[in-house]
Amino acid sequence: MTTLKELSKHLGLSVTQVSRALNNHDDVSAKTKQRVKEAAKALNYHPNTAARRLVTGRSGIVGLVYPYMPDQADAWYFTQFVGGLSSRFSQHGMQFMLHMSDGPDRGLAIHDQLIRTRSIDGFVIIVPKANDKRVQLLRERKVPFVLHGQTMDQPDYPFYDIDNVAVGYDLTRLLVDAGHKNIAFINGEAGDSFVERRFTGYRKALAEAGLKWRDEWQSCGTMTRELGLLETVRMFQGSGAKPTAIVASNMLILQGIFDAAKALGLSIPDDLSVVAHDDDLPDCPVNMFPVPITCTRAPLVQSWEPLAQLLERYLKGAVLSDVQEIASHELLERGSVRALR
Repeated sequence: MTTLKELSKHLGLSVTQVSRALNNHDDVSAKTKQRVKEAAKALNYHPNTAARRLVTGRSGIVGLVYPYMPDQADAWYFTQFVGGLSSRFSQHGMQFMLHMSDGPDRGLAIHDQLIRTRSIDGFVIIVPKANDKRVQLLRERKVPFVLHGQTMDQPDYPFYDIDNVAVGYDLTRLLVDAGHKNIAFINGEAGDSFVERRFTGYRKALAEAGLKWRDEWQSCGTMTRELGLLETVRMFQGSGAKPTAIVASNMLILQGIFDAAKALGLSIPDDLSVVAHDDDLPDCPVNMFPVPITCTRAPLVQSWEPLAQLLERYLKGAVLSDVQEIASHELLERGSVRALR
């Protein structure tokens, strides 16, 4: 097997130059990186992990502890997230290690164990809670990580996120501007950071319009078609006020709202207006609905590259402001909202 020294001699470059090219350092030109990587592949060069650890103090390995065992409903999310991250880290010259958690602590004990072994340079944390114990642990141990999302406090760590407060606000404000006053929100799991942030935006839009939110119209749960169906039916039971519009936190929930509307004899948008957030999931595309859907849109698959890139930068010493990114989202107005003004 070719050594780093032999690869350097073949290229006519120093060992340091070749090493920095293989590790995607910013001070190496794209042309040189490409030349070095092509030569490494042709000569069957592979980094010696043990030697690299001795020289740099790093293993070149990053990890993801999946916080729960995925079920069938999570299959696409799981395969895309793991496959996408693995592919991107590989392109950045880093090894990607996956661990699965099946306990109630969302992988906290596994993180603790891996930190103690000092075998992993940094972690990707997904599906954060508003106050996430995994984040607290990694902060305390001073272990690098990148978060897909944010906790509810002031972030002092790398993260990639969309502005979920703005998502909740934009969808609700659009309904308010259309004259709706009775606006419900069917959201994700209680305690998840993005869920709390979307509720914050929803409440802000209502408060600005002088409207009060009802606790019974703010629903949480696993984001499935069943949740949308059951919660919509519940909100229309009894003799009290009924929503004229519902915000759905994803397209699966929206499917359930359509199911409920059909069962209740309600027409969308004539009797009930709906808006939703679209992650651009292939099993529930926005164009599958009988009515064009007004939505915010931010494809989930666009997360993989930034997460890998931000963690790599942080491991190389980037300042915090350069490894925190809030991506934009689209607001698309279509035909699922009826104006009441």
